[in-house]
Amino acid sequence: MARRKRRKDGVTPGKTRFQRAWPWATAFCVLLLFLYVVYLDFTIRSQFESKRWSLPAQVYARPLDLYPGLALSASQFDYELHALGYRRVAQPGGPATYARHGNTYDFVTRDFTFWDGEQASARVAIDFSSGHVTGLQQFPAGGALPLVRMDPVQIGDIYPSRAEDRILVRLNEVPPLLLQGLIAVEDRHFYQNFGIEPKAILRATLANLRAGHVVQGGSTITQQLVRNFFLSNTRSLSRKAKEAVMAMLLELHYSKQAILEAYINEVYLGQDGARSIHGFGLASRFYFDRPLARLKLPQLALLIGMVKGPSYYDPRRHPQQAKMRRDVVLDVMQTRGVIDAAQAQAAKAAPLEVTPKPRPLTAYPAFWDLMRRQLLRDYREQDLRSAGLRIFTTLDPLVQQSAERALDEQARVLERDRHLPVGSLQGAVVVTSVSGGEVLAVVGGRDARYAGFNRALDAARQVGSLIKPAVYVTALGEPKRYTLGTLVDDAPITITDPDGQTWSPRNYDRRSHGEVPLYQALAHSYNQATVRLGMQVGVANVVDTLHRMGIEAPLRPYPSLFLGAASLSPLQVTRMYETLATGGFRVPLRAIRDILDADGKPLQRYPLEVQQVLPAAPTYLVNTALEDVVAEGTARSASRWLPPGFTAAGKTGTTDDLRDSWFAGFTGSYLAVVWLGRDDNQPAGLSGATGALQVWGDVIKRIGSQPLRLVPPPNVESAWIDPASGLRADADCPGAVQLPFIQGSAPTAAAPCAGGGGSVGSWLRRLFQ
Repeated sequence: MARRKRRKDGVTPGKTRFQRAWPWATAFCVLLLFLYVVYLDFTIRSQFESKRWSLPAQVYARPLDLYPGLALSASQFDYELHALGYRRVAQPGGPATYARHGNTYDFVTRDFTFWDGEQASARVAIDFSSGHVTGLQQFPAGGALPLVRMDPVQIGDIYPSRAEDRILVRLNEVPPLLLQGLIAVEDRHFYQNFGIEPKAILRATLANLRAGHVVQGGSTITQQLVRNFFLSNTRSLSRKAKEAVMAMLLELHYSKQAILEAYINEVYLGQDGARSIHGFGLASRFYFDRPLARLKLPQLALLIGMVKGPSYYDPRRHPQQAKMRRDVVLDVMQTRGVIDAAQAQAAKAAPLEVTPKPRPLTAYPAFWDLMRRQLLRDYREQDLRSAGLRIFTTLDPLVQQSAERALDEQARVLERDRHLPVGSLQGAVVVTSVSGGEVLAVVGGRDARYAGFNRALDAARQVGSLIKPAVYVTALGEPKRYTLGTLVDDAPITITDPDGQTWSPRNYDRRSHGEVPLYQALAHSYNQATVRLGMQVGVANVVDTLHRMGIEAPLRPYPSLFLGAASLSPLQVTRMYETLATGGFRVPLRAIRDILDADGKPLQRYPLEVQQVLPAAPTYLVNTALEDVVAEGTARSASRWLPPGFTAAGKTGTTDDLRDSWFAGFTGSYLAVVWLGRDDNQPAGLSGATGALQVWGDVIKRIGSQPLRLVPPPNVESAWIDPASGLRADADCPGAVQLPFIQGSAPTAAAPCAGGGGSVGSWLRRLFQ
């Protein structure tokens, strides 16, 4: 072989270039590797510390304020204590304990930090009689108390990142068997290794090289934690190398206890729709509906086994595979000395005991949906990602329970009586406080725990006669033209649109009623009279009124709008009727009261924003007519639910072919809107009075309420009129009614029976005056 040509200095030129290049290339690669490790180290220290202590936002219902005279029964208070998780004991001692002796409760509240300050635990005795609180006494002094505020029911958590959910637990709260079993199965040298197991890595590497791709992991608990925290699940040799380096860095900075605690809270253990289940704390609730501390050996072994593959070993979908994996875990625990043979044998004989359905994110999914939407609307996303927020909502668990039961029970009765297929009738309920616009209850369907389609917020259905008050308040805003006593013709009417199409609305009873006063036309929901009145005031003006009342949806300015040819959700209808219930003031419906950060400071207040959008006097006149709806009009059957003499106002709504049944009504305390119908939009065979009104009445009966007491504005006066003629009458005239009028709008001409009206009775009265 020919020798290479040498330079005069005797050095081969090619070898010299290589010798000069490789040290620099090596140094450059080492520098890059060093910088990459530094970067990984920074990533671990910055993200791990913040993420592992990222607390979920805690969401609470309203706190129950107790005071003498409060309308609250002993059974309702019992339900509140159950929802709060108070324990019944023989003698209350610690917080969240109670004893019951007939209608007297002896209980100890929890310490709690509210938006207006801290409240210390206290022992209290409360007495009930006839559905009311009759006394509050403090222990041990025994002095009378004017007010006691209960700690609020926690209705859920919001984890501040991605779609993950978890219940954080401290290491000292974890059952020892779980820790011992987890280490025995997943990483038996956890306390001896430095984040990696070289033998396991070598064994996995050889298997992967033979297969040509990654088939084994050989991961320690620390490596699994790194993968869950920082990396994807993509299998590759480069990712495994990165995982090993990061595991050693994690071990360098944090103790074994800190790593194990983070792993307990981070490990992925299942999926619930879009929500991923992380950590043993939430998994125990998700699969067994009980806290982690109360799990027994078979249940702990099942959760440990699921770490290997939560989907493959899902006990609900694959119970046999899950049981086999659980038994393998029990064998390993026995082999490693965690449990003895008798414990293993007994645990293997135990059933899985998994709940049929996963525990929902919250027991109130429809309200939760509204609350989440308001959060995203009113708060910046970065604020909501802050750890440890405390969100105080307006949900009233007692009202919510009443609305849920009333909807489901009345729907069952209606299906039976109307021979409808079982389960075919659906519904929605929204209940608010009249004074503050606080949403107290939202029911999105008969299965109130199902977090699916929320009919209360998203079911846009035609509302029928619910829209009629907007026509009448528009007309009564012109007192020179219209009053409650103004006669309007209820004769048949035909309207021709610009395209030549004709529309001839008819009354529900298929009869015409001649000339009727406005208040009767609304109370009895006469379609022909309403359309004629609407045409006189103008479609555009009615549309403007509806928008001012809170309807944000686009409305088609056609005459059919007067009879409810508009599709609205129950929540949108609630906004509209809230404006009437408040006397013409638009109060934004709110599901959130306050939000506190981790330090107890308000993140943002929800002040009461009130804006007068309708004149007070016309609104008052319409509300008196809506009282007549309940007293003697289309909603008069509500009397079967209400106490004698109880006053309320409301309106029925029925759509074509009886597809939708509506009722919106308010008392002195509550506004409730109910929709009933079928999801397939087939006729349900129910009018507003025969369907939704029955649910509404049941809700009001269950929750109790103050009767409606309308207060007339200063510019409203009363006068007696003759309904047949619309003219002024005397109180003793046959059939005379007393109506409110805006000052100066009452009729001056007298009816034949009134003084000065020309009747014989009137002449005799004048003669002897």
